[in-house]
Amino acid sequence: MRLPARLLPVSAVAAASALLTGCFSGAASDSSTEGGEKRVRVAHMLPPRSGLSPLSDDAFKLSRWSTAETLIKLDAEGDAQPVLSTKWQQNGKTWTFEIRDGVTFHDGTKLTAEAVVQSLTEAAGASPKPRILDGVDLTVKAEGESVAVTTATEDPLVPQRLSSPQLSILSAKAYKGKTVNPVGAGTGPFELKKVNGTSSASLDRYDDYWGGKAKSPGIDVKFVPDGTARAAALRSGEADVVEAVPVSQASLLEEDQITEVPMPRTNTLYLNTSEGPFKDAALRAAAREAIDAESIVKGVYEDRADVAKGLLGPALPWAADLRTPVKRAKAGDPAGKTITIGTFTDRAELPEVAQTLQQQLQKAGFKVKLDVREYANIESDALAGKFDAFILSRATVLDSGDPAAYLYSDFGSKGSFNISQLSEKTVDASLNKASAMKSGDPRRKAVIEAEAAVLATDGAIPMLHERVIQGDAAGVVDVAHDPRERELITKDTYVK
Repeated sequence: MRLPARLLPVSAVAAASALLTGCFSGAASDSSTEGGEKRVRVAHMLPPRSGLSPLSDDAFKLSRWSTAETLIKLDAEGDAQPVLSTKWQQNGKTWTFEIRDGVTFHDGTKLTAEAVVQSLTEAAGASPKPRILDGVDLTVKAEGESVAVTTATEDPLVPQRLSSPQLSILSAKAYKGKTVNPVGAGTGPFELKKVNGTSSASLDRYDDYWGGKAKSPGIDVKFVPDGTARAAALRSGEADVVEAVPVSQASLLEEDQITEVPMPRTNTLYLNTSEGPFKDAALRAAAREAIDAESIVKGVYEDRADVAKGLLGPALPWAADLRTPVKRAKAGDPAGKTITIGTFTDRAELPEVAQTLQQQLQKAGFKVKLDVREYANIESDALAGKFDAFILSRATVLDSGDPAAYLYSDFGSKGSFNISQLSEKTVDASLNKASAMKSGDPRRKAVIEAEAAVLATDGAIPMLHERVIQGDAAGVVDVAHDPRERELITKDTYVK
């Protein structure tokens, strides 16, 4: 098992720092200045998992590079705002979206209603579906210069759903292969020119962007899973923007190099409710009672996180005001039951969280084994229910600005990300109720009722809510600090 950064010997830290020495050099640095303008060098945490297909979580990279765009975007309050659609209206089960005129894709073809229909139809028919469409049946058709989106049942959140990066609109060329290929197929201010597997990518400014010319000539991207190496890249001047600086490295950077924002992300212990020791609700309760989240926040996160009171954290301040006590099962005796906890190394804190939980649960009477790998090598096993427990840092509102989709995906019996293998009628009923409510206070109340139904099962034990720590070099101007992790390099970002 790989040790967390703070437990590495000095020689290992030096080796990790060397990982990025020259990673933006050579051919990349030769083009880092174009006509006096500097390209933005970005070090990302997670490499692409699905060849940058927008139908996967890779879509958020396309969004953060401002290369692929959606019909709608969300403002700070989570309300829908125009992008490739300029206006929309609802008529029962059908929403009609007017498509922006004068937009061209990076391959020179025109944005049309038919192009929008193709992208959304591909997403709706994908297997697995994008998370935002879990439990949603929709059909799309062109109506002149507009697009009609019809759902099987009346859905008040269609505009918010269409803001998900997984529903980006790409040109027809993107869909001609076996997988969706976004290279040269977006509409944003930067054109994706090249992807080098899981190591790097490059984007150039698209001068015909409908929203005006970007200030930077391009973006050079490196995928660097090692958090120590990412932080070292910022210290050494090898990177301009660094994603997800590990807590253990934040104190080694200058204070003006880091920005810390409470985010809608919860570190949760998912318990396998379908088989193994945690099929027993009493043992799930024993695990819950054994966990000391406060010590994890202080010891692992150096107080740069918030102890969880529920699945939804301080990034959604209304949640705490609506929450009421949850009735749970009584704890049973672990009696030396052996459990295996899985987690991944890509988020530097998680292996240390696993070690801390191992100690806490062993003290409570469990025997605990750990299985720690890179995320790409462990996700399929987690989703298949091959662990008794799994530690996951999970975004709760990234797709629609509304947590109902996350709750359905993770805890609905038909959810596509149901690591807990949870199948409870009361949970399903509460999730369906929340999903059907119109936006506003009634929906928020129903969401909290659904959260309570999930917590009552102890299928998921929320431990803490993370804060995003982003590293920016002194010369970077107008880089985005987005709690939803949708924006990073915008058309206004540049390097002095």
